[in-house]
Amino acid sequence: MRSTPVLSGLLAAALALPVALAPEAAQAADASAAASAPVVNVERLDYGLRARALAAGAWVVEGANADFTVPNGCNIINTGFFSTGAGVVVVNTGTSRKYGEQLRALIARTTTEPVVQVIHLNLHPDYFLGNQGFADVPRLATPATRAGMAREAEAYATNLYRLCGDWMKATEPLLPERDLDVPAAGRRWQVGSREFELHELQGHTDSDLVLIDRASGVAFVGGLVFTDRIPTTPHARIGPWLASLERLPALLQAAGVRTVVPSHGPVRDDLQGLAQTQRFLRWVDGSFTRWAREGWDMNEVLRAPVPAEFRGWAAFQTEYIRNVAHLYPRYEREVLTAGRTPGR
Repeated sequence: MRSTPVLSGLLAAALALPVALAPEAAQAADASAAASAPVVNVERLDYGLRARALAAGAWVVEGANADFTVPNGCNIINTGFFSTGAGVVVVNTGTSRKYGEQLRALIARTTTEPVVQVIHLNLHPDYFLGNQGFADVPRLATPATRAGMAREAEAYATNLYRLCGDWMKATEPLLPERDLDVPAAGRRWQVGSREFELHELQGHTDSDLVLIDRASGVAFVGGLVFTDRIPTTPHARIGPWLASLERLPALLQAAGVRTVVPSHGPVRDDLQGLAQTQRFLRWVDGSFTRWAREGWDMNEVLRAPVPAEFRGWAAFQTEYIRNVAHLYPRYEREVLTAGRTPGR
């Protein structure tokens, strides 16, 4: 996979039409992804987590590209980890205590290095509700993410117990206990022999952390990018999100990124997920603005046609309804406020 130099200088074109892998690379990528897909056992509450190597010392643990369900264990997030020579850095800890514990065991089976750091990319529940499996490890997040987790944690746990049932047994929110300050220009973060590059963007939430491993060319881009999936929007602001997506390709190119790991959806060696997310948000922004100005109510919005591309993505039947519920009332309010652009 890494042999295809997809993040080239033609970034503007990539946003309009995703760069394609060569057929051989695409087939290899599909086979690798299939081999690393989780095999869930509901009776045993076993997530079936598998680590897929993206490069030397860099792994992703892929979740289902779907909505939360009991059959998939409510595991819909891509987590990951890096060996550094001085210990393992874990990126996000999953949906539940059981997920965190099973992720910790998977790491121990994959590398002999101990876990020394956990980093959370945003405030959403599947980024940190597995923290009980890493209670003895320093856990880092930006100040805005830590504050958001503290504010939302109990509601998250309640909602996921309702949605996921026994998968959530004994799960209690355990927050990151350390601030990770990231200047506007980004930050270099050294752990052992690895130098990570961190950038704090926003839009999907108030603090969307991007982690780039320069040595492997792997970037974990968090909730800014969704691949083949309808984006989640409970804390979204469309204007800042689109601005972050405009900025992100240059950051990836400058760091020599070859592999993009979204929090939800397939890992790609191109910018397809970024371009998809951008197209969807632009459509939402334009359509919701127009419909609010025309006085449509929410039921009319839900009945309006949606482009076929988006209808074919994972979780459309549930997530798009949530998009409308989360976002459209804001467009209705803001369209009545002189001098402001709806959704911004």
